[in-house]
Amino acid sequence: MIFGEKKPNITWRRILGFVFSILSLVVLVYISIALISGRGVSFSWLTNIFTRSAPIEVAEELIFDVGRNRVFADLDGSIVAAGALGIQVLDYDGNEMLRDSFFMHRPALSANNSRAIAFDIGGTAVRVFDSGEIISSFEASNDIISASINRNGWFSINTQSGDGLSGLVRVYNNRGIALFEVDLGSGYAFASAISPDNRTLAVLNLTADGSRITQYHGMNRSYYDSVFLLSGGLILDIRFLPNGDLLAISTDSLMLIGGDGTGRELYEYSDKRLGGFAFDGGTTVLHLLDYGVGHSGRLVKIDERGRVLNEHYTNREIFSMSYSGGYLAVLLSDGVVFLNRNFNEFREHGGRSQTAAINRVHSLGSGTAIATGEHVAMAVFINQNS
Repeated sequence: MIFGEKKPNITWRRILGFVFSILSLVVLVYISIALISGRGVSFSWLTNIFTRSAPIEVAEELIFDVGRNRVFADLDGSIVAAGALGIQVLDYDGNEMLRDSFFMHRPALSANNSRAIAFDIGGTAVRVFDSGEIISSFEASNDIISASINRNGWFSINTQSGDGLSGLVRVYNNRGIALFEVDLGSGYAFASAISPDNRTLAVLNLTADGSRITQYHGMNRSYYDSVFLLSGGLILDIRFLPNGDLLAISTDSLMLIGGDGTGRELYEYSDKRLGGFAFDGGTTVLHLLDYGVGHSGRLVKIDERGRVLNEHYTNREIFSMSYSGGYLAVLLSDGVVFLNRNFNEFREHGGRSQTAAINRVHSLGSGTAIATGEHVAMAVFINQNS
C-alpha cells in the first residue's frame, strides 16, 4: 500500500450497483408484463423520475354572467361564453371585450380563428362575432341542429322543420349574407363544413342506410357533385383539413373523403371504444378505450396521412380533452394534466390543480387552458419558470 493514497469508496459503489440492479429488474419486469398484455411499452414513468416536472397552476377565476347552460370556446386571444342570457367575451386577464344579451334554451358555440358563431339548438337565435363586435345577428327560419364556421368567417347553419324532419343547410359569407342553400328533403342535417377556399360545402346527414356525406363544389347548384355513404355506420363529425381534404371521424375509424366521394381509411380502431376526439389543424387526437377494462386505454395523435405521431397510455377516467398549439389538455377527476408535442406529461408537484365543479377543458396552446363548469371558469397553465 502506498501511504497518502485515498482508499476507493467501495461502499458507495456497491450502493450504486445495487440501485442500478433493482432499477434494471423493474424495467425488465415492466417490459415483460407490457408485452404479455399487449398494452405496449411506455417509459414516461421512468423519465419522470429523472426529469423535473413543471407544476400546473390555476389563475384567478374568470367571471362570466351569461346565465345557465354555459358553453365556452377559444377566440384566438380571448374566451367566449354563451349561455341562456346571451354571449360574453373576456380576454385572458378577465377584462370584458364584448357582450350581447338574448335568450337561448340550449346554447352552443363553434369557433375558428378569430370568429365564432353562437346558436340555440332547437331554437332560432344566431350571433356571429369576433372579440370586439357583432358581425351578424338574426333568427333562423327553422329549428337549428348545428352550425360551423371556417377560418375565413364563412359559416353554415343546419336546420330541420316539419314532421318529416326536412333538413336544410344554408351558407353565409363573412359578412353574414346568405349565398347558398341545400334542401335535404327527409335527411337529418347532422353537420356541415365549408372548405378553406370557400368553394365547397360538405354536408353530413343521417339516413336509414347509414351516414351520408355530400359535397357541393362551387356552391352554385343544389344538386351534389359527390356522395359518400358509410352503410350502417355512424359518422360523428366532419371537417376540412388545411390542405382542402375532408376528414371524417366515425365510431370505428378516421377517414379521408375525396372530392369525388371516394373514402380512404386513415386509422382504424373498431376493436376499441372511442372515448373522445380533438382536432387542431391537420392533427387528430383520439381517446381509445379498451373494452371491458374500466378506464384503461390510450391517447393517440395522428397526422393527416394517418401516421401515428405519439401514444400515451392511461388507466384513469378522462372527462374532457382539448388539443391546440401542440399541447393536449386533459381533464381528470382531480384536475388538469398537460401533454406536450412529444406527449410527455406535465405533473404538478404535490397534486394536480384544484378544479372542483369543472367538467370541460379548452386548450389555448402554449401550455394554457381554460377549465370550465356550470358556475365556474378558470385559467390553468404550466408554470415554465418553476
